[in-house]
Amino acid sequence: MNVDPASIPVSWQGSNLAFWVITALVLLSAAGAAMSRSIVQAAFCLFFTLIGMAGYYVLLGSGFLAITQIVIYVGGILVLLMFGILLTNRPLQREQKGAGWLYLAAGVIGALLLFGVLARIIGTGPWVEVQNLTEPKSEVHVLGRLLITKYLLPFELAGMTLLLCLIGAAYLVRRRER
Repeated sequence: MNVDPASIPVSWQGSNLAFWVITALVLLSAAGAAMSRSIVQAAFCLFFTLIGMAGYYVLLGSGFLAITQIVIYVGGILVLLMFGILLTNRPLQREQKGAGWLYLAAGVIGALLLFGVLARIIGTGPWVEVQNLTEPKSEVHVLGRLLITKYLLPFELAGMTLLLCLIGAAYLVRRRER
């Protein structure tokens, strides 16, 4: 008995629903980060964007990349950005009037061009349907064991270097304020 794939109704599975929820989170928070006038609000929107990107990695079956995304980007880069915002004591820049519409128009045109190129690539690309999917083999245990045994010294040195950079940046900012 041959069944036409077009006649099978598409069901909303958990992963499909999760994909669309994560996509909405990423798009809305990225738009909030791009259009926010406050750098603190933009940083919080960026937080949700990065968390959503980690959610994509979870849906793709790569738990290690999801955890790496959270640890490095959310736990490191975003925290460093927030420290930079909090440690600088500069007054906010005055808003320039008159040229805002020009920047908005250039941004919209650039976004539409990028969307057109990506839509053409996606629409004309040779997509292959995979029949038998298997669960990817997880190498997280092996990677964790290597980080704690063989590569412990470089791992600790990288962490200490980042900490010293943060302390040095805080010292330089505080020294200029006095």
